[in-house]
Amino acid sequence: MMIDHVSVNVSDLAQARAFYERALAPLGYAVGFEGEDLVYFVEGGRLDFGLARRDPVGGGHVAFRVADRETVHAFHAAALAAGGVDNGAPGPRPEYGEGYYAAFALDPDGNNLEAVVHGGA
Repeated sequence: MMIDHVSVNVSDLAQARAFYERALAPLGYAVGFEGEDLVYFVEGGRLDFGLARRDPVGGGHVAFRVADRETVHAFHAAALAAGGVDNGAPGPRPEYGEGYYAAFALDPDGNNLEAVVHGGA
């Protein structure tokens, strides 16, 4: 079984959209669909990550699998530059598994975003 798409709840859709457009750019994401209370991002032809203006907000966690450590670093830098809060600098996370390398940032509503690469040097 695979997840087709996921969304996180946000309090201010315009603010969240601006944050995520910048934070997810290094991962190849761009806005692909907009509705009244919904924005979805597309990457590789797939509409798989969205923002929804609904309660309760915050507390979500989404991990984006990336190709390499450089992309982990680029994501983290972009998320912080967009106004995110550092929730774990890029680095190895052996407690999560061998070769697990990730970075974490909180969005303006406290959703925890992660970029992760598995394996490799």
